[in-house]
Amino acid sequence: MRKKLVAGNWKMHGSLPENRALLDAIISPIGTFEGVSCAVCVPFPYLFQVQSALQGTSIAWGAQNLSQHEKGAYTGEVSARMLSDFACSYVIIGHSERRSLYREDDKTVAAKFVAAQAGGITPILCVGETLQEREAGVTEQVVARQLDAVIELAGVKALDDAVVAYEPVWAIGTGKTATPEQAQAVHAFIRGKISALAVDVAQKLVIQYGGSVKASSAAQLFAMPDIDGGLIGGASLVAEEFVAICRAAQTGA
Repeated sequence: MRKKLVAGNWKMHGSLPENRALLDAIISPIGTFEGVSCAVCVPFPYLFQVQSALQGTSIAWGAQNLSQHEKGAYTGEVSARMLSDFACSYVIIGHSERRSLYREDDKTVAAKFVAAQAGGITPILCVGETLQEREAGVTEQVVARQLDAVIELAGVKALDDAVVAYEPVWAIGTGKTATPEQAQAVHAFIRGKISALAVDVAQKLVIQYGGSVKASSAAQLFAMPDIDGGLIGGASLVAEEFVAICRAAQTGA
């Protein structure tokens, strides 16, 4: 059975004292959970603080983005090697906000996926459709296109060392959540698509759901057969919510 992964995406939130309080509140309870992996993906300036606080605990940490370039004249960018200096386990790749606000296309996302793995960091590859695309009935085509860009560049076996996060764009930061059945349908499509290329990869692949997951909805989502945890946005900034979501993943593991 696949071990569920719950990863918090702090987005552009936090301060040194706020982070300390949040970390202090989640370390102890999450440390008692079995059968679930938990992580937090934080803004670049806080990686040292989070590394210092979480090393030796059961909670992993990571970043929210990286450059597709190894090094060079790319002012303001951060490379995989730099993230490795802070022992990052994960990095979020292709989040819908990066795709929409910063115009990251499928080719760029695929290149970042490859860069993350080359740096020894597990990419959390985000895929998902907009409300317009869902209403047009092209959800599967959109998700397939996003996956194909990575598979064509890195090969399907690269997904052995990756996580996929299905995040319907219309359910991010809107308060809307896909029903467990809606989410499961897309997760099953993703696993089926990968299975057609490599059954062993598909069976092991962790596919998270991301889209306004709350403690109140987590258990039902995680009970679905192809939903292997969550990529958690706003709720990861509230200690009680994040702990409860991790607990729900443990229960469903």
